[in-house]
Amino acid sequence: MNPQTQTERRDASVEDQDNKASFAETALKLGGKSEDEARRMGAVDKADDQVEELFAKRFQTKNSPVHRAVWDRELPVSLFQSKAKAPPADVQKVMDDSIDVMSRHVKAGTNLDENRKVPQSVLDELGEAGYWGLLVSKEYGGSGSPFAAFAGFLSKMAMVDPTVAGLASVHGCIGAVDPVRTFGNPEQKQKFLPDLASGKRLSAFALTEPGAGSDLTALKTEAVLDGDEYVVNGEKLFITNVVPGRTIGLVCLINKKPAVLVVDLPEHENEHFQLRKYGLYALKHTYNQGISFKDLRVPAENLLTPTRGDGLTIAYHGLNLGRISLCANAAGTMRLMMASMIPWAHYRKTYGAPIATRELVQRRLGKIAGMIVACDALVQWGGGLIDEGYRGEMECVIAKVFGSEAQKEAAIELLMKTHGGRSFLHGHVFGDNVHEYLAPCIYEGEGEMLSMAFFKSLVKNHGTEYFEPVGKALHAAGIKKPNLGNPSHLWALKGPMANYSKWLAGQYMRPKSRPQLPTMPESLRRHADFAATFLQRSPREISGTMSKHQLGLADRQCRMSELSQRLQDAVTILCTSLYAAGQADEVVRQAADVFCQELTRKMTGERPSDRYFRTITKLGETIADGGFKSIQGIEAPEIMMKYDN
Repeated sequence: MNPQTQTERRDASVEDQDNKASFAETALKLGGKSEDEARRMGAVDKADDQVEELFAKRFQTKNSPVHRAVWDRELPVSLFQSKAKAPPADVQKVMDDSIDVMSRHVKAGTNLDENRKVPQSVLDELGEAGYWGLLVSKEYGGSGSPFAAFAGFLSKMAMVDPTVAGLASVHGCIGAVDPVRTFGNPEQKQKFLPDLASGKRLSAFALTEPGAGSDLTALKTEAVLDGDEYVVNGEKLFITNVVPGRTIGLVCLINKKPAVLVVDLPEHENEHFQLRKYGLYALKHTYNQGISFKDLRVPAENLLTPTRGDGLTIAYHGLNLGRISLCANAAGTMRLMMASMIPWAHYRKTYGAPIATRELVQRRLGKIAGMIVACDALVQWGGGLIDEGYRGEMECVIAKVFGSEAQKEAAIELLMKTHGGRSFLHGHVFGDNVHEYLAPCIYEGEGEMLSMAFFKSLVKNHGTEYFEPVGKALHAAGIKKPNLGNPSHLWALKGPMANYSKWLAGQYMRPKSRPQLPTMPESLRRHADFAATFLQRSPREISGTMSKHQLGLADRQCRMSELSQRLQDAVTILCTSLYAAGQADEVVRQAADVFCQELTRKMTGERPSDRYFRTITKLGETIADGGFKSIQGIEAPEIMMKYDN
């Protein structure tokens, strides 16, 4: 192919992308959106398309496990099975040494300084152990851990110190490490990664602005090229792990388009760089601050230039890793909750008997065990998909939404209610950490907003194939409000409607095949079969919702979120049952069983049976007697304000 032909094809490809974007904007306008809103939402859709193009076709959303489970005629069970893989020996040593560092400091009470922050000396020791370089390749001084191993390890670190576990995610997933290792050129990798791996320069990701949280099209921070430097002006808020001397991935506007600059912050605040300090209840053991830039100069060579897309592409990529890590942290944090509940349940007596013998407390222990197992399942599954090369957009959303909501429920409904009034004492595990338990519902994307994003990703291909032609036909005919009783409207839609009718008829005339489940306990098999059947029957409801609301679907946020959540719950049941079937520990299997029963009832509206109550309270009794092995070794907090029994 000659260079001229290559150029023509490339230009045609760009023109096609622009046409798609302009149609998306047109469709939104037809749905009643303003020109500005349509343009902004179209920009987000385009950024999502550009992220897709970073992945081989077999790993894109259309071929992801969740998408195939819903739209394919046969559910790919193997893609929902996960198997733990031991990390390489050198990676395991880094993990073990890092746990040892934090265990020693927590035991000695030196894990926090006089300001109740993780001290620099501890961060440095972790750096010497290799903690900050787990996700950096060996070529640049890290240990190159597989992501699934890293995510599973974060659960163990969270059992020692959840803040330090969270900092590893901030640094390695949404901080500067992932943007540089994924999108940096060789010179940028050599410049930044060695110091990021050693912990000499910890990192953060500066995305949020006063008016730009979930709306990433509202960015105002701007960088203007001046010679061989960019001059940055603007403000960022809620940036975790930011102090002078650290390295940030800064999302800003360059030539009115989102971009990412890697910025080595000055060692001290000055007239060009100021930190905005504010009171924040969550993340209290680390620094979460705002940043103000006034003519801060950054080398032009620090601009990350992805082969496709822009700064939003870079931001979306790292957030997926952070969402899995958040779920992993929740799994470890809930183990800490359980470890504090058991001694108190044995100590506290009502009417002459320990509350550990009471059904309500036993049910709480059984329930938190089920949520822990589900988090473990989603982390192992999602992390494994990332290692295989999948984009994992929908799968990571499921892990994040479930992990954050489970941690919230465990804290409020299980931990707090078991400890009673003592929960609110200064120094109590609940009272001192309640904001830490709730904050993940917002971080890495608020749950219901992510549920809508999940739904949009799931229906995008179906909409492009069957509903976009309808929109184009309406637009071409100048029809804003279609009326199927109008013959001219029917004639305008005859082609696309015939195509959709053929698909819909196939849903009724050619039933999908039953999933080929592996050998597993019957109780878990029932859950896997229920979830698989639900997912395979869902296209009719999903497509019916799209057909009903048409161009107005974007405004039906409540309906999208509700339907999305049921789909996510079905995937969680499927992953948890398959995961538990592969575990030898019978308590883990029982915990998965009661968890899946409860989530199934949430989806179907059925009432719990007496058999269920007997099962979960028996499980809780076993846990109270030390049967949940993965919390062994956790030193429970001292019981506060003891009294004579």
